[in-house]
Amino acid sequence: MAIELRQQLKLTQQLVMTPQLQQAIKLLQLSRVELIETIQKELEQNPVLEEAEPNANSSETVEANDAVDESLPTLAASQDEQTPWDKKAIEEDEWKAYWEDDSKRIISSYSFEEKEIPNYENLLTKKTNLADHLMWQLQMSDFSEEERTIGHNIIGNIDSSGYLKATVEEIAEDLNTSPELVLKVLKKIQLFDPVGVGARDLRECLLVQLEYLGIDDPLVTELVKNHLHNIEKRNYKEITKATGRSLEDIAQAIEVIKGLEPRPGNSYSSDETHYIVPDIYIYKVDDDYVIQLNEDDLPHLKINAFYKSAIETNNGNKELKEFIQDKYKSAIWLLKSIHQRQKTIYKVTKSIVKFQREFLDKGIEYLKPLILKDVAEDIGIHESTVSRVTANKYAQTPQGLFELKFFFSASLKKGDGEDIATKIIKEKIKNIIQGENPLKPYSDKQIVELLAKENIKIARRTVAKYRELMGILPSNRRKRPLTHKMKHGGTNAH
Repeated sequence: MAIELRQQLKLTQQLVMTPQLQQAIKLLQLSRVELIETIQKELEQNPVLEEAEPNANSSETVEANDAVDESLPTLAASQDEQTPWDKKAIEEDEWKAYWEDDSKRIISSYSFEEKEIPNYENLLTKKTNLADHLMWQLQMSDFSEEERTIGHNIIGNIDSSGYLKATVEEIAEDLNTSPELVLKVLKKIQLFDPVGVGARDLRECLLVQLEYLGIDDPLVTELVKNHLHNIEKRNYKEITKATGRSLEDIAQAIEVIKGLEPRPGNSYSSDETHYIVPDIYIYKVDDDYVIQLNEDDLPHLKINAFYKSAIETNNGNKELKEFIQDKYKSAIWLLKSIHQRQKTIYKVTKSIVKFQREFLDKGIEYLKPLILKDVAEDIGIHESTVSRVTANKYAQTPQGLFELKFFFSASLKKGDGEDIATKIIKEKIKNIIQGENPLKPYSDKQIVELLAKENIKIARRTVAKYRELMGILPSNRRKRPLTHKMKHGGTNAH
């Protein structure tokens, strides 16, 4: 009986907090502007949260952290490595330092010239679509060439909602490969950001998310596997009859399922144009680089003291107390999630700076090959977390404004065996074409020969692929026609 009771307690904790874990994942993906919008929405909906003055004493916020119920669940140790948050990461000193605006305090000891703020009106971009986001992760992940080809085909068959619209067998037949290998690649893609993408139906999509979040509760799994149709019809009596569980247990399990994302591709379905605002500033100070998160206009949050005391003193109205406690816990989780988001962005950026220091010093030709796994292993988080952090985040650097994704690039081998980032090769191809004679442009084969002189060995078809990706026409369409004057060597004298 004791063991059974412990299991029930563990179940309850997981169920209550799953939506907050989902919230923490979503916060990682947001740009600074989107984060501000989310915080403003939470301020409107949660009376326990309020905005503090930027220079106000942060003691209330520190108290809020101290007051967190120690029974709040954390992920298992094995899952900590795969997620960007855990209770150990939110120690009192760290929490206090963040809300005292520690990042700005650190740099204030240096003497900077006025920030070079980019002209935002000239910085417009289209939001990354789902296919581009998945293709980027495919290129930055550890796949063999055959697996990458399969992955390309899988992504090409994923619809805007994030579901795979071809069978494993069809893809295998298309590529003349085994269904087992296609399934292996598909399983990896399903753990890309957004998690659950590439699922073949809703059931599989939700099961992938449950596995990723470490939710192994038998009842939740049972409902997803066998009772989605009953949940849709709200046929709860049928579910209780089939599972033998109480209506209360069923309701809790359904709350977990409601916290999952049934259409993982939706967050990437918008093509609207938006302004680019740097999320991070990277400055060079003497011989080192300093990272500052852009927190301009970011609301400083605190717990409303009235509601905090109401929890401690209210002994009469049970429903009111439960309501306030629920909002209080929700506010605490939001504060922690925002803090951990900022901390994770900082850590990822710091790692990128370490790997790409030569680029920051000298420019594009010194960009090193870098994949998600490199940064993930460097700072001890999961690759999908790195992918979320780099999505829709921009850094203002001494070399210009770049999306964090820019710093990641696959590699090819030079003749001497040294890796060279594909972005550098693309830049070299572009420079060769820009310097060509417009009357006699270089063919792809000639570009291969010119690159070989720089000890860069690359196939002609690869040059053609990179040229097309950069929107550069083939040589026969780049050729400028001779004018009448050129054909006849000048004008006729009369």
